[in-house]
Formats: sequence, C-alpha cells, structure tokens
Amino acid sequence: MAYNSLFLLTISALLIFTVAGRVITTTSSSSDLVSDGGVHDGYGGILRINPFLSAEESDSCEQTYGFMPCTSTALGNVFLILVYGYLMYLAATYLSAGSELLLEILGPGLVGGLLLPSLGALPDAMLILVSGLSGTVEVAQEQVSVGMGLLAGSTVMLLTVIWGSCVIVGKCDIQNSVAIDKQDTKGFSLVGSGVSTDIWTSYSAMIMAVSVLPFIVVQFPQIMHSSSGRHLAVLIGLIVSVSLLIAYCLYQVMQPKLQKRRLAFAKHKHVKSRFLQYLKKHALGRLLTDQGEPNREVLEKLFHNIDVNGNNHLSRSELRALVVGMQVYEINLKEDDAVDRVMRDFDTSENEEIDFEEFMIGIGKWLQEAKGSRVDAHIAGPDTLKYIHDYYEETKKEHDLLGDDAGEDEEEGVDDPRGTTIKAVLFLILGSIIAAVVADPLVDTVGNFSAATGIPSFFISFIALPLATNSSEAVSAIIFASRKKKRSASLTFSELYGAATMNNILCLSVFLALVYMRGLMWDFSSEVLVIVIVCVVMGVFGSWRTTFPIWTTFIAFFLYPFSLILVYVLDYCFGWS
Repeated sequence: MAYNSLFLLTISALLIFTVAGRVITTTSSSSDLVSDGGVHDGYGGILRINPFLSAEESDSCEQTYGFMPCTSTALGNVFLILVYGYLMYLAATYLSAGSELLLEILGPGLVGGLLLPSLGALPDAMLILVSGLSGTVEVAQEQVSVGMGLLAGSTVMLLTVIWGSCVIVGKCDIQNSVAIDKQDTKGFSLVGSGVSTDIWTSYSAMIMAVSVLPFIVVQFPQIMHSSSGRHLAVLIGLIVSVSLLIAYCLYQVMQPKLQKRRLAFAKHKHVKSRFLQYLKKHALGRLLTDQGEPNREVLEKLFHNIDVNGNNHLSRSELRALVVGMQVYEINLKEDDAVDRVMRDFDTSENEEIDFEEFMIGIGKWLQEAKGSRVDAHIAGPDTLKYIHDYYEETKKEHDLLGDDAGEDEEEGVDDPRGTTIKAVLFLILGSIIAAVVADPLVDTVGNFSAATGIPSFFISFIALPLATNSSEAVSAIIFASRKKKRSASLTFSELYGAATMNNILCLSVFLALVYMRGLMWDFSSEVLVIVIVCVVMGVFGSWRTTFPIWTTFIAFFLYPFSLILVYVLDYCFGWS
C-alpha cells in the first residue's frame, strides 16, 4: 500500500514536470530564439525552446481540470495513456480488494449479487460516462466512440483472450468427458486436456447470451433501414437494459439459495441410488417380483441383515452402520445427514425407528422412482436391475454438475470484522475516487492520441483501455484457474460471463442514458454486431458444454482479431453507421 502511494506521487511529479512544460536550453540556433536582454559572446545569451514541443503544439491541447498534463504529440500521449491506464488499473485493484473483503464479512446474497458486479463494472462505466459528458454535443459525439470502443473491447477481451488463457492455465486431464482435478499429465492434448465447470456456469453463459437483447433493440431502426425512431429505440433499449440489470441482480441474490436447494435435492437422490445399489449388490434374489412389486422374501432377508440387534426395527445406529458401507462421503455428505434422509422417507410413524413394513414400502417407492427415471418400462423389468446402476450414474452426474464445494477450501471467520470492514470501505472509496478522477483525462488523452496519429479512437480504446480496466480481473481469473480444480474453474468462468453480462446491461445502460439525454446519434452498427456475435457464440458454446478441451481455445482466440477486422471492414470498406 505504501509502495503504491509512493509510486502515485512519483508518477504525478513526472507528469507535471515532463509533460506539461516546455524544455528550454542554452543551445543557439537561427530559429526559435528568445533573448534574455543581455549580451554574451556576441549573440546575447539566447535561450532556445525545445523544437520537439513548439508553442503551437502546447496550445493545441486543453488540460483536464485545468492542471492535469496534456500533450499533442503521439509519444507524449502514449506515455499519458500508460500512466492513466496504470492509475485506472490501481482503481480496479482497490475496488476488487475491497469487494473481496466485504464478501468475506457479509457473504454472498446482496453483496455478491448487487455490490460486487456493480463495483467490477465501475471503471468501465466511469469511462463511458465521462466520454459522453465532455463539452458540447459535437465534442461528446466524437468522444463517445471511446466509450463504445471500451465497451466492445472489454467484452471481447474477457470472452476471447482471457477466456482462452484460463482454459490453458487451468487445463487438467479429461477422462469420461470430465476434467480430473489437479491431474495434468497429457500436456497440450487438444481433446485430452481441458477444464470442466458446473451447471451454474452454463446458466451464467446462457444469461450472458440473453443480455445482448438491448443492443438488438436499439439497433432495430438500422436493421429496418429506417432513419426515424432511432431516439425512441435508444429509450426502449435503455428501459430493457435497466430491466435486465434488475432481473440479473435479483437472480444473483437468489442464486445461492437456489443452488443449495438443488444440491440438497441431488444429494437426497444420490442417497437413494446408493442405497438401492447397495441392496442390489447384497440381495440373494430379485428385489422385484414378476408383477413388479417389492419381493417380500428377499427384502426380509436384507432387513434382518441390517437389524443387528434382532428387535425387528432399524435404529439410527444400525442405519448409520449401513450408510458407512455405502461410502456416501464421495458426495461430501456426512453419514448422519444420509441417515436423516433415509429416516425422512421410511419412518412414516415418526418414532425414530423403521419396521419391516415401512422398510418394504420405502424400498418399493425408491425402486419405482429409479425405474421411471431414464430407462424404458420394457427394459426395466423385474429380471433386469440395470436401471438401478443407470439411476446411480444419473444422480452422481447431476450432483457433480451442480458443483458441490462443501468441505473444500473452507474459509475461517474474519478475526477483526470491524477493522476489515473499515479497510474494505477505504479500498472502495479510494478505488472509486481514482477511477472518477482519472477517467476524464484518460478519455481526453485517447482523443489526443487519435488526433496525433490519425488512428480512430475506437480502435485505441478497443485495444488499450480494457488492458487497464480488466487487467486486475484478468490476473485474478488466471491465478484462480491455475488451481486446476473444477470448483475454481467454475468460479473463474462464471466471473468472466458475469463481467460480460454487466458490460451488456450496466455499462450499456449508462451509455444509452448518455445518448438519450444528450441527443447523440446512435451510429455503432459494426460495434454492436461484434459484441452480439462474440457474446452469442461464447454464450451458446458455454451453455451447451460443461467441459472445454484445449481445442476450444482456438475459437476464443480467433474471435479477437476477427472482431477488429470486422469493425474495420464494415466501417471503412462498407461505410456502416
């Protein structure tokens, strides 16, 4: 922290003394001469202004806030972009650190669902905001392309370069279409190495694909080749975007509860399948009669084998001994919890014991459930109990897809909640202040660099600005993916999909609000097309699969240069607007 503060002061001093001023030397020349009024060696002590920065150049740029440095030279603006970009990176880092601290204290729900996604998109939203507030409508119309470039570049970078890098860094050996945690022996096998995620990550990808709807709404007049109704389309797009933002935040708040509920149901089904598989293995005969009813004789033998004390009732301790042999620990379920689930379905008298009639009725219900789960009725007859194995495999796969992380990486409670809260708030305030202060000069610098080089500001902001606003998030995602576990991969890709979703709804809401309130023209057809293509391709791809071999990175990496080339061709070859 102290190092960063010192670095900030050093950078500020360098900015003030090397960029804003003009260098003067005592070298004589026939031009650009200024006299100090004295006579020295016949030419009057001439002071010469550095020819690399003329008076005309210094007057051609306007200092942001009246004191922030500026320059009209290409190299000078490169330096400023690097410095302002680093400051924006610090802002994103502080916001990320403060968010993680709050998450440790308050947990998911409101923090994870509302605060964290908003704070993660704050640097991008701030840059978009200032790009459309600057000066007159004409100036804002020119600078708003910086905001659109950042919006498109940020989304594309997250879903292409960073997505592909996370697959490579987090790759593990793939067996039976699933990546094995912390097992990486196949190198860069295109089909034998990759990452696996849970079903919730697929849902996140699906939501991200749907989040492009506001782009399509606002683009509708251009799709219909109509020049009227564009302002109204912007308003409708804004309403749709804000509505999706509210719905997404509500989903994020409710998602932990939904996940726990579905996981509990999946564990209950797994106990049933494990129980039936255990009985099938130890039964001396068929569990069902020719009529498809529970085989009383066989089940009675099984019952007495479990009834150790011979009192014709199964107690909790006897069921627990049975559950230990079933090895339910493979799904992070404690034996006592498994016993509770069996008791809940079998003990209809609620006397904390199971008699034989209750046992037979309960087994009959479970067999019928397994029989009707996946296998056709003509296959699931009394002579074949293959459907029990299929039921077991189905429930195990369902549990794995839900991403049960119980017992893994358990976090201890925070030792000093008050101090941690203060630290988190300070990080958030500092990050917000830096982002707010640096956003405007960074946008101006991009415009100045564009004017000095002739490169469209869109391409500069598309390539350069996401490196600053997303670098902290990218480093965090790659480090997390390097743990080479399904859980970490799921969280990593969920974060990437979530960040792209927030770009599509929160940042777009800010952008559309600016366009509507300031009466700006919406002429970003090629940029919108790029965002829609990348989000839909990666969203559909991510929602259809939960395992991504190395070959899938080719698709992601290809989309990045494709996006740049597509915008260039559509804008400068076909004149799209």
